[in-house]
Amino acid sequence: MMDLVLEAWVSSIIEARKLRWMLGGGQAWKPGEKLKLLFAGYNGTRNTGSDVRVEEMLRQIRHILGPDRVAFTVMSQNFEFSRDYFKGTAQVHLPDIFPPFLSREVPRHHGVVACEGSMFKSKFANALTTMMIGSLGIAAAENKLSVGYGAEAGHMDPMVAKMCARFCKETLVITRNEESRSILRELGVPTELGTDTAWTFEPEPPAYGQNALRKIGWDGSTPVLVVCPINPFEWPVRASIGKLVAHSVTGAYKDSHYRSVYFHNSGPEAERAYQYYLKSIANAVGNFRKQRNVFVVMAAMERLDARPARKISEWLGGVPVLTSDDYNMYQLVSILRSCNMMVSSRYHGIVTSMPGLVASAGVTMDERIRNLMNERGHQDLLMNVDDADLEPRLLMAMDRLARDTERIADGIGRTVVKNLKVMARMGVYFEEELQRRYPDFPTHRGELNWEDYLPPLSPNLRNLCARYDAASEEAEVGLEQRTA
Repeated sequence: MMDLVLEAWVSSIIEARKLRWMLGGGQAWKPGEKLKLLFAGYNGTRNTGSDVRVEEMLRQIRHILGPDRVAFTVMSQNFEFSRDYFKGTAQVHLPDIFPPFLSREVPRHHGVVACEGSMFKSKFANALTTMMIGSLGIAAAENKLSVGYGAEAGHMDPMVAKMCARFCKETLVITRNEESRSILRELGVPTELGTDTAWTFEPEPPAYGQNALRKIGWDGSTPVLVVCPINPFEWPVRASIGKLVAHSVTGAYKDSHYRSVYFHNSGPEAERAYQYYLKSIANAVGNFRKQRNVFVVMAAMERLDARPARKISEWLGGVPVLTSDDYNMYQLVSILRSCNMMVSSRYHGIVTSMPGLVASAGVTMDERIRNLMNERGHQDLLMNVDDADLEPRLLMAMDRLARDTERIADGIGRTVVKNLKVMARMGVYFEEELQRRYPDFPTHRGELNWEDYLPPLSPNLRNLCARYDAASEEAEVGLEQRTA
């Protein structure tokens, strides 16, 4: 019921803003002004993947448009958790009850860039998708720039799907995969094909990650296996006044309370599935340790992941647990890239490790890791969180990570370079959409290469491009030299 209230509330705000704009209210961008863009996302929660994505969006779009021509603002749910992130960008607090905030904040800008990867899905939280649609919808209603960048679409509950179809028909959504494009096209939402935006991220130097591992007991030579678990069965999160009252009065729903009026999915079935998932991973890793000499570390890519990470650690006799509470995104990704092998249920655990050519396997709850493994050609390194044979399949996958490291790394490197080029094409799409909305905004002139549409690449990424670029010509995405 609360989800429906939020959806109706946001819908009414979009309609009111559209009417106000038609009657002459609001202001569009004018030549000579800095272009003010609001980046709408799930930041300030120490979700490493979400923060890395937005960091690279800001760098890429600022690079394309020119830092002296833009003024960016990013949403944060907790300034303490996003402190020292997003340099050169203002931060504004996103409250849990967000409709009044959207009504006030979006019109202050010349456009919105929606940042959340799981942008149009009911899998995690209808409230999050409603916030994304609301941000984009208000901007579109005022005839401003409205872009979903690196988005994914999946099953949406009927009301949310109707909102998406109604309010995003003037929004350009650049998706992470073709499957998402198909879902949005059926709703009449304009799309282009893109990728994730974390590919260009550069963490702390390798020495940082190696030293961090030494501090927790690594001897400097034993192969390192990092495991990034989640609780795949605590989703979706839903708003519930009834649960909030019960929680406040009696302490009920303590374990499933997320924050404010929001509660995780819970119940005996979810708990049984969760325990099976944890035990399967712990048993497989334990058996793998008996077969091979490896140093095992758990990594919690989001604060919520600390609970499953510590549980598995306990069953493994107390292996080290590294969390995003204790390490910022630059530090944590450096540690991931200093490992030799990875088992992850976090999509961005895999993506951010790939430029380091870390051999990785995925245990997935949805299509994100599945699509990535298919793209790499590593279907045999993919498992589902509820597979009946998860434990033996995971043990076989880890054995392959150890045996075929170089071959796996080769597929990873090719995929990284391919996605860098797709990310560059996203920059072209963004620039073209900006020109459609604001024809007088100055854009690139002269001959341009695909790298001109990316933020400055690190030496590591340049080396990968030199190594795999010639071999990936068939993966070109059509970004050829352009002459204005």
